[in-house]
Amino acid sequence: MKIKELFKSPKKTKKTIEKSIEERVRLHRKLQKQRKKKLMIEHRRNRLRYYSQKAGFVLEFHKISKIIFNLCVFLNLIISFYLIYRFSTDLKYGILYVSFVMFFVWVVLFVTLLLMLWLMFYLIIDLRIFKRRIRVEDVLADFLQLTSANIRAGMPIDRALWYAVRPQFGVLASEIEMVAKETMGGEDLEEALERFAGKYDSIMLKRSINLLVEGIAAGGEIGGLLNKIAIDIQESKIMKKELSANVTTYVIFISFATIVAAPLLFALSSHLLFIVSNLMLKLDVPSGITSFAINLSGAGMSIKDFRIFAITCLIITSYFSSVIVATIKKGEIKAGIKYIPMFIISTVGLFLIFSVVIGKLFGSII
Repeated sequence: MKIKELFKSPKKTKKTIEKSIEERVRLHRKLQKQRKKKLMIEHRRNRLRYYSQKAGFVLEFHKISKIIFNLCVFLNLIISFYLIYRFSTDLKYGILYVSFVMFFVWVVLFVTLLLMLWLMFYLIIDLRIFKRRIRVEDVLADFLQLTSANIRAGMPIDRALWYAVRPQFGVLASEIEMVAKETMGGEDLEEALERFAGKYDSIMLKRSINLLVEGIAAGGEIGGLLNKIAIDIQESKIMKKELSANVTTYVIFISFATIVAAPLLFALSSHLLFIVSNLMLKLDVPSGITSFAINLSGAGMSIKDFRIFAITCLIITSYFSSVIVATIKKGEIKAGIKYIPMFIISTVGLFLIFSVVIGKLFGSII
């Protein structure tokens, strides 16, 4: 009976087939969206794992995200409690204003804090990767010379690398130990070395490892090759030091202009503004002179506003000056991160000291 009914009503079967096709298409689209989300999450986790491995430790994505989220909630709770206390003591604020402020805190401010914390986290990891790269480059020449000596003594390459490790090599020692473990586990030495070089954005390290791998593949004398690579690295370091010494005068000029000259000029300007404002207040214009009357009712810049402006300008100038000094002296902006707080603290501190000293020296004028 069912077969006969199906043949009798072809329209119903077409509708059911179309509905089933639409449902299948919807399910397929949902599955595709879910797969894309999973792939994005896996990509983020792999990216974080990759960055953490380059920084020297392994981190889980869900743990870091949970910590950052909880920290944002904690900071927002502190801000909310403070605002609630202020609103409870001062009853002039209306309900709409209070609700708008709390909405701003828990939506806009929360998202801003979340983004800033993630940015700071990646910045810390990036700086740690940079420091590890510098440490590897500092001891690379000594390590290659020891490896060359071991190879000339008759050791195979993998053992020569292993026995050249010293505790004072630090990061490089741990990386070579990892390479030795991988080769003992059956992995090819060339692949392990290339993976080690790929962890760091160092042209020096990558070129050295590429020359070593090409020498192993060609079957040449590896000991002499490694010795020449080490000599080239040492010569490049000497050249960098000579270039840094040649531009020392520019570093001194920029540092003096930023740390000493700028705070002194701003301190003099603030005291000059104080003197002029007091003189203008004490200025007495005769009542008979009307054509040359001076109108002093206009609002100008106060001394407090000028000091805020001066400190802001000094902070911005110190930041860019430290970046320029790091670029001239070290060749990279990341190497100048340590100069930024030094420049800012010394510049603002000298501005405050100069303000007090100039105020005491010229205080007897008025």
